[in-house]
Amino acid sequence: MAQNPSNKPDAKQQPVQENVEVNALFLGPKSENRDYFKNTLSFLMDEHMHWRRDFHPEDRNVMDLKEMRSEHFQATLDRTTDVLLDLSAKLKKTSMPWFSARYLGHMNSDTLMVANLAYMMTMLYNPNNCAYEASTVTTPMEIEAGKDMATMLGFPTESSWGHITTDGTVANYEGLWMARNLKSFPLAVKKVRPDLVKGMDDWALLNMPVKMVLDLVDTVKKAGVFDDVRNETVRANGVGEGTLGVVLIPQSKHYSWVKAADVLGIGNKHFIEVQVNENFHMDITILKKIIDDQISKKIPIIALVAVVGTTEEGSIDEIATIAKLKEDYEKKGISFYFHVDAAYGGYSRSMFLDENSRFMEYDELKKRLISDGIFVNPTDGPTKEIYESYKAIPKADSITIDPHKMGYIPYAAGGIVVKDRRILDLISYLASYFYEKGEDTPALLGSYILEGSKAGATAAAVWASHRVIPLNITGYGQIIGRSIEGAQIFTNELKTVKSIKVAGREFVVEPLTINPDFNIVCMAFNEKGNTDLEKMNKLNDIIFQESSYVDGPVYLNDWITSQTELKTVDYGDAPKSFVGRLGIPGNEWDRVKSVMVLRLCILNPFISHYDNIETTWKNYLEIMKGKIEVAITQMN
Repeated sequence: MAQNPSNKPDAKQQPVQENVEVNALFLGPKSENRDYFKNTLSFLMDEHMHWRRDFHPEDRNVMDLKEMRSEHFQATLDRTTDVLLDLSAKLKKTSMPWFSARYLGHMNSDTLMVANLAYMMTMLYNPNNCAYEASTVTTPMEIEAGKDMATMLGFPTESSWGHITTDGTVANYEGLWMARNLKSFPLAVKKVRPDLVKGMDDWALLNMPVKMVLDLVDTVKKAGVFDDVRNETVRANGVGEGTLGVVLIPQSKHYSWVKAADVLGIGNKHFIEVQVNENFHMDITILKKIIDDQISKKIPIIALVAVVGTTEEGSIDEIATIAKLKEDYEKKGISFYFHVDAAYGGYSRSMFLDENSRFMEYDELKKRLISDGIFVNPTDGPTKEIYESYKAIPKADSITIDPHKMGYIPYAAGGIVVKDRRILDLISYLASYFYEKGEDTPALLGSYILEGSKAGATAAAVWASHRVIPLNITGYGQIIGRSIEGAQIFTNELKTVKSIKVAGREFVVEPLTINPDFNIVCMAFNEKGNTDLEKMNKLNDIIFQESSYVDGPVYLNDWITSQTELKTVDYGDAPKSFVGRLGIPGNEWDRVKSVMVLRLCILNPFISHYDNIETTWKNYLEIMKGKIEVAITQMN
């Protein structure tokens, strides 16, 4: 195999013609791949130790054998061993078994062997991706991984840019950071060089399309006043009261957005939450009314945020419809930044891409899902609406995407990708416009991002995983498709079962949404005939308490899940039809204004391919019967 002669990673991912074998990617629920993992880890550790030994072998050892045999030296090693054994005992006693089919709770799963091995190997070298001199191998890997994600999300690699963040929260901060600074730039140009925006009033300047603003940045650079203008933007002068406008975001948002409004000085009162419908998608009719209302008041819109994979319900906003709405408003002279928060659902776009990263036609995709063995059970597959949403993702100006979620990378690995990397000039603090100098890797990555010091091991884990697993239907598409199918199968089982009998009493069960958008299933039980919502909430809370870690060894629990509470204050009346299907009248919802649901994130890539898949789901329901029996006892 040809070797890469430089420290830079290979420019392109090597195409893989055959589907990746998913079972060979993970350590496995029963450590089935333990021999490979242990042997490879041992080899990699030896490689690192040889590197230390071989670096200037003429240098003398710091420690000699006599010192290493001394009482204090051995006592220190013994103390280290004792602490590590204690840590191991604690981890085994109470850690969540993400790898097991018995865990269907939060957004956690087994992680890729290649990611774990790459992380542990690179960690010993301790690179810091803040600056290139501290990470000569891993900073280029971070930029390359950003290109991988840009390609998967449909952005043109020649003009886009992406990098790895600690998590989706930081990525969301960066997206809003860029949107905020972009919005203020035309006003700053008017202060410094009004001739460059002649004939445009403040309203027009606050509604310039993103590309037009970035073209203006180029014009300002050529005029030699870029730094002067940037010093008049919001990053120098602050946001101020109502100077830039509002941010529109669905009720289903991640809580990081509220923090972002605070941290970036926009203020939570300038965030307008858009009502979601009964499928927990942003309501397009209400969104349009809000935009029209802001226009009538001459209030600019800084940014519109949509979500692909909400953290509570796994819902996917109607991205295609929202993108079309944005285009229609731009024709009327109203423009705003468009960010897609795909922290959870971003990697699933790989399922829609063929081996050449082409977004497949709908019928072609449906056939491939079956012919490639990704879906092995009768399921509805992605709906046309979901398909169109994924197809329209490249309409966004920036996208949050988390490798440590559906990328199956160990924590912490978030990410953000921007369509037009010229926007980096509006947030950078050193070595501005490095791409104009023909450099692909910044000398100081920390000047373009919110974070400072950051683990290069994370970049290595993401980069290595992308090299092993193609970001298309033959690779990640297989892994993620399995989890989507698992959620569909379980939802269909719930719809088929309708109710279960426990201790002579009948309990109905309903999924939150009739057809899940992604791989989260929310559900609730209610005793047949009960119309008391508080009583129903108590039943489901006890089921959760019996299905979660509380105090004792976690391995004593036969099934582990999570829960969430859907309140009127957060979701309006979106859950009303759901509680109605469970037999709760509308006036009772109006009184209680909250429903407790069990939340199952089905990230496990093995469940849907079990030979006894039907039995597997029935076993879950049998286990739940035992939890309900406990609840009956406690509630009597």
